[in-house]
Amino acid sequence: TALIILIDQISKIYIKGFDIPVLSIHNPGLTYGEKHEIIGSLLRITFVENPGMAFGIDIGISSKLFLSLFSIAASIGILVYLYQNRNEGFMLRFSLAMILGGAIGNLIDRTFYGVFYGYAPLFQGKVVDFIDIDFFDINLFGTIYDRWPIFNVADLAVSIGVILLIFFSRITSKEELQENVMQNKTSDPIADIAELNSENTINKKPESDI
Repeated sequence: TALIILIDQISKIYIKGFDIPVLSIHNPGLTYGEKHEIIGSLLRITFVENPGMAFGIDIGISSKLFLSLFSIAASIGILVYLYQNRNEGFMLRFSLAMILGGAIGNLIDRTFYGVFYGYAPLFQGKVVDFIDIDFFDINLFGTIYDRWPIFNVADLAVSIGVILLIFFSRITSKEELQENVMQNKTSDPIADIAELNSENTINKKPESDI
């Protein structure tokens, strides 16, 4: 979780820009909408900011505050659940850790970036997105989408975590079902009946003589 948060925040701050006067370090970052090709048009770095929910859905100021508070509550809930399942299988813990790291990564943007960069009060910040991937064209409700919505490391971590959680939960359920079936198959009904009769014989009280 900590590693995902670290990678997510370093990448966002680098894109957004930062200054460290003590070390004479100045990174102007990218201008809004600036694009840099990594693998042609297939993979680009494109700086945008998400003012609301996923896929750039904008919401009101009060809704932004609610979204931030809900994200805090959800992160705490995932953390508690992760602690309760700390002795479970690795993939369950790994999936939850990725989801938690992604949730906290975007929560930091919404909570603090407005204050850090001086454009909004606490809990009113925007999420920094920059990973821009091309994919096959999709015609949805008359609108043609030729690229995937721009996202960030936190979004990627949440998506992968959810997919892994669903996938390995199904595998675990199938394994438990197969294990129960095998246990039922290996049990000997005759031996069970004999054992039951033996217990009844032992527990049976002798009748008193008349």
